[in-house]
Amino acid sequence: MNESFDRAPGAGRSRHYAAEPGLLLEEDGDNNTTLFNQREPLRQPRTTPPFPENSMSPADYMVSGDFKRPSKPQQSANANSTSASRGFNEVDSLVKSSKLSASAPEFVPAGINSYEDPSFYDEDESYYEPTLAETVADFLDHLSSSPGSFESDVEQITCMLNSWVTTEELLNELVELIYTQSTAIPNFSYTGARLCNYLSHHLIVSPPSGNFRQLLMKRCQTDFERRDAAVRGDPETQKKFHSYVLFLGELYLNLEVKSSKGPPNRANILLIALKDLMNSLFSKPVDGNLICAVKLLKLTGSVLDDAWKESGKPHMEDLIRRIETILLDAKCSRDVRQMLLKLVELRSSDWGRVRAASAASNATPDNDPNYFMNEPTFYTEDGTPFTAADPDYAEKYQEILDRQEYFQDIDGENENGNEIYEDSEDEMEPEIEEAFERFCLESEKKRQQ
Repeated sequence: MNESFDRAPGAGRSRHYAAEPGLLLEEDGDNNTTLFNQREPLRQPRTTPPFPENSMSPADYMVSGDFKRPSKPQQSANANSTSASRGFNEVDSLVKSSKLSASAPEFVPAGINSYEDPSFYDEDESYYEPTLAETVADFLDHLSSSPGSFESDVEQITCMLNSWVTTEELLNELVELIYTQSTAIPNFSYTGARLCNYLSHHLIVSPPSGNFRQLLMKRCQTDFERRDAAVRGDPETQKKFHSYVLFLGELYLNLEVKSSKGPPNRANILLIALKDLMNSLFSKPVDGNLICAVKLLKLTGSVLDDAWKESGKPHMEDLIRRIETILLDAKCSRDVRQMLLKLVELRSSDWGRVRAASAASNATPDNDPNYFMNEPTFYTEDGTPFTAADPDYAEKYQEILDRQEYFQDIDGENENGNEIYEDSEDEMEPEIEEAFERFCLESEKKRQQ
């Protein structure tokens, strides 16, 4: 062991520092080690000091790659204090000259505009206003999908159109849009006719060329003049023409023309047009034209018949005779021939209407054809149907009762009305019967308690 080892605490220990970068160790003449504190200068603060004397910004210094430090710390400190005092003075002056108020209703930063600058939005995100055609198409599609909402929506639609349609050009466009929709979609012809009637009475605009109803009649006249060519055209042309014919029938039933005397009347010009249209359809008796004529007569036959009878014109008789001629000569399909026969029968029964029906108390089978309407229908043994209106009703009905009584006596009941169980499969087995009797006794005991 080293004899110079000193056991006293701290003995033999000298305050030597390990060599570190930046430290220089030298020996003097007495071989004593001397430490010179030539340390690295203090690092710069993280925040950038102001540069009052130079217009170059800190970012410019960083970009240039040479972040210049102040040569003298004292001068840098003086600069910092000077800039700080100057900053406080500027803030104080801004506060004194500020127009902000704590009682203001709202605070709007200086960089925000209080109005919307149109140039702020892109072209794709700018406000888009729909055209009249798009708006009309939207509410026509709505009425087509929800016809039950017509009464509740038509007033609002008319108010919108009154504020929009103010010129003759827009009125013609509106007429064309509604006419096209009504003739292009068969199921919309009824709703379209109702809409035309409402607009003809509530649309305000009335240019010199005519109001809504007059312009609509002019548009219908255009297709009416092409009727002879349309019935002989290709299937697509015929299909469009048939939609037009059915729309004109709905228009005749729904369009009302105001009269100076009495209630409004139907448009007589449409009455004449419908007769000519049916003559055109019968002039080319192919299946499509004949089916369209049958649909039109089922729709408007009773009204047309009454109007022609009042005016003393036999137009309906002429049409029926023409149908009978087609049944004899035309080469139409069996189904179309059957439709024409049913139409003739319908007209012979006055279009299924019952004229002067008697009161219920005075109704008899002789004076009321609906007397037996609610009576049930029975069938004979061979499957022949009969009702109370059948002359042999009593006899046939008694035969049914006798037959039912006969089978009941055999299958289900004896003379006293008691049910007879002859099928052994319906009898209960002894174990089940015993359990059932025990259940009945227990139930009776509980009921008595």
